[in-house]
Amino acid sequence: MARFILSLMELGVSATVHMLFGLYVFSTAVAADISQAAAASGCLLLRRPPPPAGSAEGAALVDVAAAGESDERRGAAPVILDASPPPIVLVHGIFGFGKGRLGGLSYFAGAEKKDDRVLVPDLGSLTSIHDRARELFYYLKGGQVDYGEEHSKACGHSRFGRIYHRGHYPVWDEHNPVHFVGHSAGAQVVRVLHQMLADKAFPGHDTSEDWVLSLTSMSGALNGTTRTYYDGMLVEDGRSMKSVCLLQLCRLGVIVYDWLDIPWLKNYYNFGFDHYEMSRRKVGFSGLINLLLGHKGPFASGDWILPDLTIQGSMKQNSTLRTFPNTFYFSYATKKTRKLFGITVPSSVLGVHPMLFLRVLQMCMWRHPQNAPLPYKGYRDEDWEDNDGALNTISMTHPRIPVEHPHRFVVDDSDCHPLQPGIWYYKIIEADHILFIVNRERAGVQFDLLYDGIFQRCRKHAFTKSPPTVPNETSQ
Repeated sequence: MARFILSLMELGVSATVHMLFGLYVFSTAVAADISQAAAASGCLLLRRPPPPAGSAEGAALVDVAAAGESDERRGAAPVILDASPPPIVLVHGIFGFGKGRLGGLSYFAGAEKKDDRVLVPDLGSLTSIHDRARELFYYLKGGQVDYGEEHSKACGHSRFGRIYHRGHYPVWDEHNPVHFVGHSAGAQVVRVLHQMLADKAFPGHDTSEDWVLSLTSMSGALNGTTRTYYDGMLVEDGRSMKSVCLLQLCRLGVIVYDWLDIPWLKNYYNFGFDHYEMSRRKVGFSGLINLLLGHKGPFASGDWILPDLTIQGSMKQNSTLRTFPNTFYFSYATKKTRKLFGITVPSSVLGVHPMLFLRVLQMCMWRHPQNAPLPYKGYRDEDWEDNDGALNTISMTHPRIPVEHPHRFVVDDSDCHPLQPGIWYYKIIEADHILFIVNRERAGVQFDLLYDGIFQRCRKHAFTKSPPTVPNETSQ
């Protein structure tokens, strides 16, 4: 009984912290938009008097603004990039958002302004890795998102999604490849997309693995995380949820949000489940009951992000994903822990975001239940203790389960010269999971050093069509 009460208290604290942080981000975005709108209105008033109400000029101004916003929301391409140099595509993680959502707020804290050929796609924030990978392809290439006939039938959602009337990089092919930078789950999204390209999984497009020039993972969810089990995923299968947990609260909130289907609110932030058609206009009140009871929808089919982030889910994905010999790979693994008298503890109190401090401590203490089968042969709890509050450091370095991919630990940047494709170069840096997103001021100088290094490498070093032969040996 005492253990149950303690779990409820922990759930209450965790839910409160997450809700407050979400409200903070949302209110910050709204406040910034209101401020910008007020400033713009002031400038217009100073320049000239407003057009008469109902005049053709006044109507045109309103129509242009509405049309521009509508185009961005529905996935049209206001910015079309040509062939060279290759664009850098920043791919957000779980609960993330791209350009056009949350007003002027930037998920990557404005890093996209460091280069004039950077794209920030808006993908589903809670949709599965598979669905996000499909969306990313059509965001760049253009066309209507095709989730795949077999996948759509198995998961019970529409095969087709939003329409990109023009892709943001329509010339994308092996002669005009791209650089990808993925944060958290975004890194795994890119890996799945890369494999789809190699497998020619997009009807009507002759794709190949050479469409991707480089992949940079920032705190990437490459091998899953024990955090998912704390939040409610069952250790036994990595797919089902506990009856009472943080993820159940999240599930209920998302279902109600999508069912209410308030247009202006969903334009501002969308979890990405439109292809499940959960709107009250589609399913009515009886449909809401079925969704809440878990009879239908993404949470019933398991076609959402959390099952993909369990160790079991990541292993299943990794078993089909390759590291390609012509692509450059870089990984920044983060950790906010240290050893104290042989025990892994948070490395600081003030240096960890308030939302993540309790999580860092919990993940340090994670122990796999003795009555549950180990997720993979050779699993040890102590290997998974170091973490950044969301992901285990061991998971972020390079793909390692069920098969370890070629990799090289980097202490100094000189260790990367000369660069060789087909090898995961990785660094371990002192940071929590959200240091390099949303709030630039919090990261300080580190923010610019990290992103400047990534962008410079994309522009100067990882730019080749005929890479050297990759050595067979793996170094650590």
